[in-house]
Amino acid sequence: MASDPDAVLRDGEHPILVDEWQLEPSALSAAKRLIDTNDANGQFIFTGSAADEVSGMSWPGTGRFIRVPMWGLTQRELQGSQQDGTFFDLVADSEFDGTFGLSHHRPDTGGYLELALMSGFAQCLKRSTDRSRTAWLNSYIDHLVGRDVELIGEIREPLLFRRYLNAVAAHTAGSPNAAKLIQSVGLSRETASRYDTFLSRLFVAEQVPAWSSNRLTRVSGRAKRYICDPAVAAALVGADRRTILRDADLLGRVIDTFVAAQLRPELGLGHQPVNMFHLRQDGRREVDLILERRDSAVIAIEVKAAVSVDVADARHLLWLRDQLPESEYKAGIVFYTGAHVVQLSAKTWAVPICALWA
Repeated sequence: MASDPDAVLRDGEHPILVDEWQLEPSALSAAKRLIDTNDANGQFIFTGSAADEVSGMSWPGTGRFIRVPMWGLTQRELQGSQQDGTFFDLVADSEFDGTFGLSHHRPDTGGYLELALMSGFAQCLKRSTDRSRTAWLNSYIDHLVGRDVELIGEIREPLLFRRYLNAVAAHTAGSPNAAKLIQSVGLSRETASRYDTFLSRLFVAEQVPAWSSNRLTRVSGRAKRYICDPAVAAALVGADRRTILRDADLLGRVIDTFVAAQLRPELGLGHQPVNMFHLRQDGRREVDLILERRDSAVIAIEVKAAVSVDVADARHLLWLRDQLPESEYKAGIVFYTGAHVVQLSAKTWAVPICALWA
């Protein structure tokens, strides 16, 4: 490839897959030149880390390539759901009445935790025991901290980077004070920002921005942090199923991370793109996730690792519902680990998590 990338890409049978393209960035320029000559769709597939954005390498494919983020597999994909459209569109584009075609098998809290700890990585899913999955996950983390960091070349202290990654995992599904998080690891703000960029570009961690509206005041601008795969988060903090079930805070974080992992891959697949936010106001009100479409349609979400919920668990959803125009606020949903859909109030339902792939 390095000696004559134009010839390799020109003479191959299309579509041509170039894996780990960042090891030979000249392949991108070659593809650009060939596309300028022949602009037929679907000629090339480039996969690998987005090193161009992290390390500053130029990206010559503007207007010629479409970026497709590759998230972990969702339960909807794994279970072969026949549901038409995304969850957001199902709820927002109809007079939603809480009806879902739920399967007979509806996991309990432990069942959802098992699904979360199986991971969304195909290779991890092939492992038949908890022990072998844990070994795979630990190997993945070691590879990330060692080899991938070395490929990027921007992170010179892998052990310090590992400490920061562990700290982020301990706060998954939370919105920690950035200064305190950085201080706990002993980093500079500049270094932490570089680490965050690296984790985001490799789809390992995500910072969900705070949602704002001119109808709300005193809203926190602090981002909510997620490790994108809940099994990776658990491996980073060294927690297994038994440990998590005994720790209510950690259980809530893992289940919240699991729900976000089911929603995230669908955000760009609906009628219009959907953005994911969270809301925290004045330290008194907090909404775990807010999904907002470009037409201003909003679905607000709470996640509870509990088999039963009541209207008190939806109080922040009810507050938000009353702040927004009825035409914009489509539904408030409390995802929980129980078995039945229950209407808690107007436009507000408690819904089993498995509705996401029903």
